[in-house]
Amino acid sequence: MSWVERWWFEQDKRYLIPALILLLPLVPLFWLVTSIRRFGYQRGWFFVAQPPVPLIVVGNLSVGGNGKTPMSIALIEHLKSQGYRPGLVSRGYGGQSENYPLLVTAEVNAKICGDEPKLISLRTDIPVVVGPDRVACCERLVQQGVDVIISDDGLQHYRMGRSIEIVVVDAKRQFGNGFLMPFGPLREGKRRLASVDFVVANGEHPDYEHVMTLEPQPIQSVGKQSNKPLPTAFHAVCAIGHPERFFHTLHQEGVQLIDTHAFSDHHQFSAEDFQPFYDEQVLMTEKDAVKCAAMEIADHLWYLPVDAKLSEDFYAKIDASLQHFNIRQNSHDN
Repeated sequence: MSWVERWWFEQDKRYLIPALILLLPLVPLFWLVTSIRRFGYQRGWFFVAQPPVPLIVVGNLSVGGNGKTPMSIALIEHLKSQGYRPGLVSRGYGGQSENYPLLVTAEVNAKICGDEPKLISLRTDIPVVVGPDRVACCERLVQQGVDVIISDDGLQHYRMGRSIEIVVVDAKRQFGNGFLMPFGPLREGKRRLASVDFVVANGEHPDYEHVMTLEPQPIQSVGKQSNKPLPTAFHAVCAIGHPERFFHTLHQEGVQLIDTHAFSDHHQFSAEDFQPFYDEQVLMTEKDAVKCAAMEIADHLWYLPVDAKLSEDFYAKIDASLQHFNIRQNSHDN
């Protein structure tokens, strides 16, 4: 964790002076730019591209991993169970494609499309399109025949019209020190929560109506030897926005850990990263595993899948919102 993140989420007093000097003066500028931009879209000064199918944004207010990806996967599986043909759009952060919009297929490597889109594509088997222009990505998804779009992140991508907004909040870290970037982790002020359709806490919290719990599933092998015995101890490795959550989950599950190793979010792993413990067994997140499946060391690698669980009430309200959109859309078309 960098000193900036320690200041954001832990209010570490050792970094108060550099934060005041280097970060605080930039907050008014950040607020001014983001406020004018959002106000301009609200007033119609800038064009908003509304796709012809409902679009659900799964985003957050703060920087870092809050659980958007498992939330998106759970929502996709629910929509499929209701007869929808969902597709997903993502920025594809960390990807290195030369051409966008990019349709994520089985042949597309995670290094090209980004780890989260690749994971969602493998988990859900739906059309996933990535690119910096989410409007163009939505158009590509519509061409693929989807009838509802999920946007993994993109709450602040106001050029992309949306039907439903869902904000995921880390129940433990919440909003850090509560300040806007770069003095704090917030992309928008907490007042923005009043304008979204659903606020979902990742973890139990009494202040939120909707709660998402992440339920660990059996540990799986990253390599092809699926029938090999489960090791008794692991080096835990992860490159996510909040690595402590992963390590805490492993401790809760009673997994014996030799050591823990945190890398920056979306880190592109190489064999050198595992060299200090090359002959030992490594346990990682599923998001990290999709980047390591082709490595020679893959037979030493394992991952912990997690499933997001939400209430039937939450899904019922999502269904009602989509039905309302479809009724309104049909009325408009007629």
